[in-house]
This record gives sequence, C-alpha cells and structure tokens, in this order.
Amino acid sequence: MAVRKRRLKGGGVRWGYCFDAPGSTRDDRKQVALYGFASKKEALDAEAARRIEVQTEYAASLAAAKPAIPTLSALIEAFLKEHAERNLAPKTIERYRDTVRYLSPALLEMPVNEISPLVLTREWNRLRESGGHHRHTKATRPLSAKTVRNMAGVVSSAFFRAVKWGLAASNPVPASDLPPVRRKEGVALTLDQQDLLLKAAQTHWVLPITLELSAATGARRGEILALRWSDIVGGRVVISRSLTQTKAGLSFKRPKNERGRSITLPPSALELLDQHRAKQEVFRRQFGPDYKADLDLVIANPDGSPLRPDSISAAASALCRRLKLPRGTSLHTLRHTHGSHLLAAGLELPAVSARLGHSNPYITATVYSHALPGRDDEAAKLWEEFQKRQRKTVPPPEPA
Repeated sequence: MAVRKRRLKGGGVRWGYCFDAPGSTRDDRKQVALYGFASKKEALDAEAARRIEVQTEYAASLAAAKPAIPTLSALIEAFLKEHAERNLAPKTIERYRDTVRYLSPALLEMPVNEISPLVLTREWNRLRESGGHHRHTKATRPLSAKTVRNMAGVVSSAFFRAVKWGLAASNPVPASDLPPVRRKEGVALTLDQQDLLLKAAQTHWVLPITLELSAATGARRGEILALRWSDIVGGRVVISRSLTQTKAGLSFKRPKNERGRSITLPPSALELLDQHRAKQEVFRRQFGPDYKADLDLVIANPDGSPLRPDSISAAASALCRRLKLPRGTSLHTLRHTHGSHLLAAGLELPAVSARLGHSNPYITATVYSHALPGRDDEAAKLWEEFQKRQRKTVPPPEPA
C-alpha cells in the first residue's frame, strides 16, 4: 500500500504515504514520501493530491526535454556526427563537409520544418547560376549539375535521418526540381594508346607498375596503392583494402563496396611485378632498419611508406597530357579501359562486374553500356532471322 502508519516512541501513530515517482526503474528507483498525518484519511487525500502534482511535473519535464526543431545547419551537423562519422569513410565525410559550404547561409539557418521543395528548388537554381567562384579572381561562376545533385544528396541524407529521429515530418528533397545530368561516356583507350602510355612511364619510379596493375586488373587507385606483397599468391591478387587520403593524412580502409575480391593477374603483370620487387629490394637495403618493411607495400615511397594517392594521380595525368591522349585521360581511365576491353572481347557481364568490384552487374551495364559489343547489330540480325523462320512455317494468306 502507498499509505502506511508509523508508531511513535512515546505512544500514538502517525500516517504517511510512499510511492514510486514516474519514470522510476528497477536500477534507478525514485520515491515520493511524506509522513506526519494524524489520520489515514488525511494521508490518503494528501497522497492523491501529491500524485497529481508529481505526474504534472513529470509531463512538463518530458515536454521541456523534447528536442526543438533544429536549423538545417544543426541537422546536417548532427547527421555527420551521429551517423556519417560512425558509418562512412573519412574521405566521404570530408567531401560532405566541403559540399555543405556552398549552401546559402539563409538556407542553413532555416528551421527544417520550414524548408519546402520550392525553397530547395530555388537554392539548386542559385547554385547552378552562381554557386561557385573562380579560384584566383573569386568571381562567381556556375556549378555543374552533377555538383548540385551531390549537394542535394547530402541534404537529402540529413533529412532522411531527421524523419527517423522525429525532427521532420518528411524529406522535401525528392520533390524539389533537381538539375538533369547528362551522363558522360567514359574515355577508353585503344590498345595502341594504352601501350604508348605504359611505355612512356618507364622513367618514373612507381608509375610503371601502378599503370600496369590498373590496366591489367581494373582495380581502383586506392586499392592498387594499398596492395601488399602478401596479397599476391599463386598468380592471384587479393584486394581487401584501399588507401584513402584526407586532410588528416593517409589511412587504410575497406574497399568501396565493403567486399574484398580475388583477381587473376596476367603473365605480363606478374613479370613486371618481379622487376619492380628487385628495384624495391635495392631501396630496402639502402634504408636498412628505417625501411617500413612492416607495411609490406607493393607500391610505396623509396622508404616503404605509403604514396599519396593525389601525387600518383597528378603524375599520371601530366603524362597523359604530354602524350596528347584524349582529353580527360587519367589513371582512372585505365580502369575504365580494362572493363571496356573485357566486354568488347565478349566476357560475360557478371564476370566483368566481379572483377571490377562493382556491387552488382547493373552498375557495370550502366557505366559500360557503350562497350557492349554489337548489340544493335545482333538485334537486327535476330529480327531478320525470326522473320524468315516465320515465313517458312506460316503460309501466306490466300488472295481475295
């Protein structure tokens, strides 16, 4: 019972009450108690009144603790800290933060429940017209449709979390008018262009093996720069991690789709790996105990430390420009060339997808649709053959 009586030492009794406060748990029990009433009825009446007071105070405290509707800036920061930093790669988070800087201060300071699809549409239009600035003159310039859609993706992800957290009723981004993006067909080198590039790189220390592995495996830049000699066994290489570069420095992480894969190396790549290892052994002896042997990197600085991905990309791009290869040719072009050549050679789409490390063949088909060989010619041929078969089996109608 909530109402109890106590016997006094000098004789007589006093009544009181004792009950658990709202929100109490077994591990954190809070009680409300008061004694000193002359009768049981007084204690009962006081207990009933006190229960009402306590319930009212508890309800008020819950209402006060309910999170206020944040601004878009506060929401994005909460999304980055509470979700992105726990689930996404550091490079992705860094890119998200750089992206947010382009959004207008007025939009960032708006409460999320006031941001409508129309408000966002106006912001996308502003960014497309004058959202960027020139590096040297600081004059405004348009941003590409792809860049604007990337910004919208960050805002949409933040709103998605806001809905889950009970801070917003809906996500307004999908209903806004996003600028259309024209899909650019990736550059794929011809065999002659690829051979020219690989031959011209021979004077560089690590560029030849980097380009060769990219051309021979189609692996991503970070995946190639993270390879260890222990990853190469029996003519196959296991890709289980990637080297990433952020403002905080270099670090190793899981591959892009979080899944490793095993790739067979062609004899030409294995031969070049042997030559590269012999050169690396010279540096290993020169540096002695200072050589970073524990990293076991295939592609590294002379002291065995990891290469900065941006530096190897810059060296490859500079070489491509010097050779006057198609505009936009880069280290990544060799990955695209690898996939395109395999498809053109007739390798099945799922096999190409697995080798490139795509999460599913649909992505491969979308990115490399231009490289699927002769499909339209094949369609015309099949149609023609079908027509001929049908005409042989179905007699022509009798003339009227």
